[in-house]
Amino acid sequence: MMRLNQYRIMWILVLFDLPTDTPKDRKAYARFRKELIKDGFNMFQFSIYARHCASKENMQVHVKRVREILPSKGHVGILKITDKQFGMMEIFYGKKKEESGFIESHQLELF
Repeated sequence: MMRLNQYRIMWILVLFDLPTDTPKDRKAYARFRKELIKDGFNMFQFSIYARHCASKENMQVHVKRVREILPSKGHVGILKITDKQFGMMEIFYGKKKEESGFIESHQLELF
C-alpha cells in the first residue's frame, strides 16, 4: 500500500474566463460553474475553482470530468499541483496574511 504524502496528494485549479454577453452564454457559464461545484470544486476566487484529490489517479478522473463539461466558448485552464506546492501559497486579504488557508474539506475521503 502506497503512503499518502504531500507530493502524492494533488490539487486541481480550474481557471476560466467565459463570455456572458447573451442569455445563451450566461446559461453555459452557469451550467459550467454548477457542474464544477457538483464535482466537489470550491470557489477560490470568482473564476478560479479548486478541488483536493487524494491521488494522481483521482485527479485524472476529475480532470476528465472538467474536460467533458467545457463550454463551447471562452477560455478554461486546468492547473494540477501537489499538496506541497499548494501549501506554499501565500494568501492575503488586503495586506493581512491569512494563516489558516482557504478551503476546509467538506467531503469524507476514505483511503
